[in-house]
Amino acid sequence: MSGLPGLNVVMHSRTDESLRTVVVALITNLGTAVAKLIAALVTGSSAMWAQTFHAFADSGNEVLLLIAQRRSGHAPDEQHPLGYGRAAYFWALVASMGVFAIGALLSVQQGIEGLVHRVPIVSFRVAYLILSISFCLDGASLIQAHKQLRKEASRLKRTFLEQLDLSSDPVVRAVFAEDAAALLGDLFALVGIALHHVTGSAIPDAIAAIMIGILLGIVAFHLAARNGDVLIGGQASAALCGKISAMIVAQPGIVAVTEILVTFIGPRRAWVVARVAIDETMTGANVEKLVRAAEGILRGESPVIARVDLVPRGR
Repeated sequence: MSGLPGLNVVMHSRTDESLRTVVVALITNLGTAVAKLIAALVTGSSAMWAQTFHAFADSGNEVLLLIAQRRSGHAPDEQHPLGYGRAAYFWALVASMGVFAIGALLSVQQGIEGLVHRVPIVSFRVAYLILSISFCLDGASLIQAHKQLRKEASRLKRTFLEQLDLSSDPVVRAVFAEDAAALLGDLFALVGIALHHVTGSAIPDAIAAIMIGILLGIVAFHLAARNGDVLIGGQASAALCGKISAMIVAQPGIVAVTEILVTFIGPRRAWVVARVAIDETMTGANVEKLVRAAEGILRGESPVIARVDLVPRGR
C-alpha cells in the first residue's frame, strides 16, 4: 500500500491540470463570445451570428464542465460507495447536448434566414478583425487542451489520436473538441464573409452559418455518444484490458485470467472485475490471502485502477 500516497499526488495533479484547461477555455470563450456578438451586431453577417451562438454555447458548456469537475471529485459515501466519478460523464453529456441544442440549431436557423433574406454585410473590416482575434484566442485554449492530452498520451504510451479517442477524462476531450470546432468555425466564417466581400452575394455567408451548425452537431453527437457509452458501463479499450490482465497474471499463485471486465467509474478511475485461475496446490485460506494481496498490489501499481475484485476459480 506504499504506492497510494504517490497515487493521490498523481490524481490531484491531473485533476488540477483538467481544471486549468477548463478555466482557460472558459475565459477565452467568454472573450470571443462578446467580441463576436459586437461584430455580428455591427456587420449583420449570418456566419458571424452563428459563431456568436457557438461561442456563448461553449461558454455555457465550460460552466457545466466545471460542475462536472467539482462533482466528480466528491469522496465516496454510503449511498455512493464507488464515489461520484461518473458525475463527470453525466454533466459532460449535458454539456454536449447543449452544444447541439444551442449552437447547432441556432446556427442552422441563422443560415437559413440568411438565404431567405440575404442581408448584406455592413463592415467587412470589423468581421475580419474579430475573426482574427478569435482565432488566436481559440487557438490558445486548444493548445492548452492539446498539451494535457499529449502529456497523458506519453504517460500511457499512446499516440495523441489514441488518447483523444480513449481518454477517460470527458472534460479535456470536450474542451479540445469544442476548441477545434471553434477554430474550424472561424475558418468557415472567414471564407463565407470573404466570398461575400468579393462576389457581393450574401449566399456564401449564409452557407457558412449552416456549415458551422452542421459541424457543431457532429461534434456534439460524438461527445454525447462517448459519454453515454461510459455511463452505461462500456468496457475499456482492449489494450488497457490486456495490460491489466498481464499485471494480474504476474502475481504469484495466479496462473490465468479467464474473464475480465474493466469499466470507468470516473476520470482515470477504473473498476476491475476478473475471474482468475489459481494454482491448484493452494489451500482455501491461502487463496483468500493471495487474492487480497494481489488486489492491493494492483491498486498500488497502477494510478488508473481504483478498485479490484478478483474471483478465484479452479483451472
